Amino acid sequence: MEAALIAVLGTLLGSVVTHFFQGRATVRSAELARAEQMRQERISCYSAFAGELHDYRRAQNDRWYRAHEDGPGSTADASRFASYEARIAARAALTRVQLVCADPALRELAARAFQFTHCMHEATDEADRDRRSREAKAALDTFVTRAGPTVHR
Repeated sequence: MEAALIAVLGTLLGSVVTHFFQGRATVRSAELARAEQMRQERISCYSAFAGELHDYRRAQNDRWYRAHEDGPGSTADASRFASYEARIAARAALTRVQLVCADPALRELAARAFQFTHCMHEATDEADRDRRSREAKAALDTFVTRAGPTVHR
């Protein structure tokens, strides 16, 4: 009788321990899946932001050139409207970065890169436009450099 009781208690204890460890494994697996999903979301978000900001920078350069080389007219207006469209896409990508990024410093770098790009068309001459373009590119490069390690975890 005692042997049977010990066997039942051993079986019961084994079941409880197994249940406990399976529960922990399930929770850990869910945490890993969530972390991987967030990592993939950040990769997608950050790369989309970089792409949109490159397009916006190109559109801002084109806008400046059309306004200063072609003067007022349909070409300059079309270029200005294209820069507005690029700005909308870049702003949407920036918003997405701000939503998925937990690091305030990284969010600030993204906003700064956007702002440098946004102000490019205000350049007064070719040298100023070139300087602003380089600053916008450098600000984006800084964001990408700082964002990289956050997606390699």
